[in-house]
Amino acid sequence: MSDRISTSNAPKPVGLYPHARKVGNLLFLSGVGPRVAGSDANDSGVPGLKLDHNGNFEEFDFEAQCRSVFDNVKIILEDAGSSWENLVDVTVFLVHMKRDFKVYNKVYAEYFKDNQPCRTTVEINSLPTPIAIELKCIATID
Repeated sequence: MSDRISTSNAPKPVGLYPHARKVGNLLFLSGVGPRVAGSDANDSGVPGLKLDHNGNFEEFDFEAQCRSVFDNVKIILEDAGSSWENLVDVTVFLVHMKRDFKVYNKVYAEYFKDNQPCRTTVEINSLPTPIAIELKCIATID
């Protein structure tokens, strides 16, 4: 038996899935991107990203996306009854490893200074919306 968890404080999922599911004392988060709450798949809503009418980048700030995705993960964790310190595993999806990993690693070190969960970083071709990073996380929950 598992409990589905969704929150209006995080960006709405771009498909039919909850923000997280609780199974026993584990919390499994669906993929979390950097969009801000209140935006949807048709509105970029991504900090540091501005697209022209053809969908091409006019502005791109990967560090802003990193900070936003970490903030979204934190919101989901807290709304589900867990916390940042309870993260035990983080899988990171980057669409451009060579360009973005150094910045990602720097921001990650700030956010995970005290809690250091297991981490896997994978480069992928694309994500469903024009974002450059997505996290898949597992945390403990009481």
